[in-house]
Amino acid sequence: MDHTNSASHLYAAHLAALQIQAESALARCGYDALLIASGIEKYAFLDDRPYLFQPNPHFKHWLPLTANPYSWLLIRPGHKPRLVYYQPDDYWHVPPSDPSGFWVEHFELIVISQPEDAARHLQVAAGGRAAIIGEADAAIAGVVPNNPQDLLHLLHYRRAVKSAYELEQMRAAQRRAVPAHLAAKAAFEAGASELDIHRAYLAASGHTDRDLPYSNIVALNEHGAVLHYQYQDSRPPAESRALLIDAGAQVNGYASDITRTWSLGRDERFDALLAAMERAQLALVDEVRAGVDYRDIHLSTHRHIARILVEQGIVKKGLSSPEALVEQRVTSTFFPHGIGHLLGLQVHDIGGFMADETGAPAAKPEGHPYLRLTRVLQPGMVVTIEPGLYFIPTLLKKLAATPAGAAIDWGLVEHLARFGGVRIEDDVACREADQAPENLTRDAFAAA
Repeated sequence: MDHTNSASHLYAAHLAALQIQAESALARCGYDALLIASGIEKYAFLDDRPYLFQPNPHFKHWLPLTANPYSWLLIRPGHKPRLVYYQPDDYWHVPPSDPSGFWVEHFELIVISQPEDAARHLQVAAGGRAAIIGEADAAIAGVVPNNPQDLLHLLHYRRAVKSAYELEQMRAAQRRAVPAHLAAKAAFEAGASELDIHRAYLAASGHTDRDLPYSNIVALNEHGAVLHYQYQDSRPPAESRALLIDAGAQVNGYASDITRTWSLGRDERFDALLAAMERAQLALVDEVRAGVDYRDIHLSTHRHIARILVEQGIVKKGLSSPEALVEQRVTSTFFPHGIGHLLGLQVHDIGGFMADETGAPAAKPEGHPYLRLTRVLQPGMVVTIEPGLYFIPTLLKKLAATPAGAAIDWGLVEHLARFGGVRIEDDVACREADQAPENLTRDAFAAA
């Protein structure tokens, strides 16, 4: 089977499953139809300059369309999904192209040239009730989003488990991102600035800033200690010591989210720390198994970080038990974020805190407020595994003021702080309980 036929086959099965899920959710929640807005273009306050369009993730769950504002989907039991496709007659901008591709045959297609024209194609039978998913500003005459929570809970909970079609898009997003990471590494090794490393990434990925799944983090040296470093210096530092790059790609609306930390191999202490984090990250990836509570992987990460702090001499022998380092929040100083999150249509895919399909919350572990996923893993879930160890001045200052601060080798910390920190992130698919996880990221690096 060639690639096109394979994609079409997988997509058809994906769409059929979505139709079954939608019909079940509508019946359980007392609705007759589901309407989904793609979203609208939004403008800066007191300006005519639009923000980058962000599609409704529910819309792109059904369709590989990510740049089509003012379009709509109508899903009804027993009917082919209807796509109301907005294609303006516009000479100021390039309008959406004619619908084409493996997905078109699966929809009843209606093309409109004015947003308000969608309304007459979205009517539900007399007396029927429609669940309408979208932002309030997507409303048109007679079609006003109501976003029923009971139905959204059902859809969000189930969306965490990916279809074969979705997994293929996510593997492709890895293959698009990995060559760009290697290009960024080469630019770093050549002494490039953060801005030029970013440009090398864009060129190799075929992306522009407009279509990245999230803003790249390109952090040299101490900037690697800023978890969501948002700038890109245009001038290289006097000495490049380390690069932390957190950057992804997207294919048909599905994201990859990859982080690598690179050094120039010139500092024995930092390179030893980097190697220890690499070993810990791979061990944590292996914990991604069906039936495992993701919160346990997060807590396991803190134990790994504790051992690394001791083995690398950052913590002196006087406070050497992993339990004590976790309890006294020493590990939280060096690893202050969560181990990862769901990944898919959104980089931080929704549904991560749901205990079940009713929307009941699954609590975060006490003392760990930044974890973004608290569910038990199921086959088909894709999660990130991204342990980090950083030298963050504000957190180190607080640690120094506690009794545990006396156990820290502050001279070594000062030395390692010049490198910022380490984060290594892979995207990992959970498989059946007796199967090892699929490391989407490492597979793409191995094939690059």
